[in-house]
Amino acid sequence: MVGWVSWLPDDFVHPTLVPIGRTGAHLRPIHPDDTELDMIAVMGSQERLWSIYGEAWGWPPTTMTADQDRDDLARHAQEMVDHESFNYALFDREESALLGCVYIDPPQKPGADAEISWWVIDSLVGSDIEAGLDAFVPTWIERDWPLDNPCYVGRDLSWREWIDLPDLPAD
Repeated sequence: MVGWVSWLPDDFVHPTLVPIGRTGAHLRPIHPDDTELDMIAVMGSQERLWSIYGEAWGWPPTTMTADQDRDDLARHAQEMVDHESFNYALFDREESALLGCVYIDPPQKPGADAEISWWVIDSLVGSDIEAGLDAFVPTWIERDWPLDNPCYVGRDLSWREWIDLPDLPAD
């Protein structure tokens, strides 16, 4: 398979629909068809998301267009097919709103076998949905993912601490 990387076993099948408790919210792989809802979520929370991911990822830019977002979502969708990295969107029951995202990435820094982070839209900060996602993600990773030592960036260590770590050598 093109792009297959050694950080996951060859026979691993990633989850495609993941209910989050009894909230009706669920995770599923993000897709370019989600652009409209993603734009609302990301740009509506752009300032806070930049404060989290900006220095590390340069994302989300203040001037992101729908075409740029669609291209980004297409790249994420292909990375999931190739098992290079995983971007799950958090949706409400009807998928009428994108509520946040969960990222599961191969390690860029030493000491972990994956780097995982997540966010919710501004209006859900401090909500039961955010608390449920915060409790759910580590349990889900432990239960369903073939990882021994994931790092929850922004939780196990701050983004500043993560940025300051040396990068792993390129293959």
